[in-house]
Amino acid sequence: MHEEIHGTTMPVLSVHLDPGESVVADVGEFSWMTDSIQMSTGTDGDVGAAGLMGALERVAGGRPLPMSTYTAQGGPGTVSFASKVPGRILPVDVGPGTEYLVHRHGFLAGVAGIEVSAGFQQSFRAGIFAGEGFALRRVGGRGRAWAELSGQVIAHELAPGQSLRAHPGHVGMFQASVSFQVVRVPGIANRYFGSDAHYFAELSGPGTVWLQSMPLPALAASLVPSLPAAQDRPEPVAGGLVDPIMGDLLT
Repeated sequence: MHEEIHGTTMPVLSVHLDPGESVVADVGEFSWMTDSIQMSTGTDGDVGAAGLMGALERVAGGRPLPMSTYTAQGGPGTVSFASKVPGRILPVDVGPGTEYLVHRHGFLAGVAGIEVSAGFQQSFRAGIFAGEGFALRRVGGRGRAWAELSGQVIAHELAPGQSLRAHPGHVGMFQASVSFQVVRVPGIANRYFGSDAHYFAELSGPGTVWLQSMPLPALAASLVPSLPAAQDRPEPVAGGLVDPIMGDLLT
C-alpha cells in the first residue's frame, strides 16, 4: 500500500492497494476507484452491520461508527477521496497511546485497522452550531489515517500544562493527550453563536493541536446572505448542472 496526495488548494488522496489490502472511510465517501476495488459496508469492516438505530447507539456508547471498506481483489487497485472544500489532507499514524480527535467532518479515510467513534459532543441553542451541535470524532485503532482540515492549517505544540483557547470551529484536530473542554463566558455576543454568551475551546498540553482557518459551519453561514430568495431562484435546467447541483443546494 502507498498513498499520494494530489493538488494543493483542493487536494485529493489516492490510496494504491495491493491485492487483499483495504482502506475504510465513512459510508459512500469515496470519489472514484478502479474496477478491482470491492466495497462493503459495516462496522470495523464487517458486512451486515445494524442500520440507523444501531449507528446511533454506537455513537452514544463511543463504539465504532459504520464504515465502508474498500478492498483490492484479483489485482492491485486505487481508491481516491477528494476534499470537499479548500484545505489540506494530513496523514497521521495511529496506535496505542497515539489517538487523535478530529472535527465532525474531518476523518477522510484510514487503513483497515483504524476505528472511528464519538469523541465529544455539545449542543448549543443558537448560532452556527445550533441543531447539529459541536462534535469531535475519536480516531483510534492501529495504522495510518488521513484527516481533512479546511482553509489554512496551523500546527500548535503545547507543552505540559500549557493552554490554548480557540473558537471551537477552528479546532481541526488534536492528539488525544491534549485535554479539551468548551468554556462559556456570559455577556459577550460573537459571530459563531449569535447570543449573549461567548464560547471557546480550551486545550491543555501536552500534545499537538491543528487549527483550521475556515470552519465549515462558519463558511456555510457566511454564504446564506448571498443565496437568492426562493422566488428569485433560477428554474432548474433538466439534464444540466443547475438541476442536480443548484437544486439540491438551494432547497
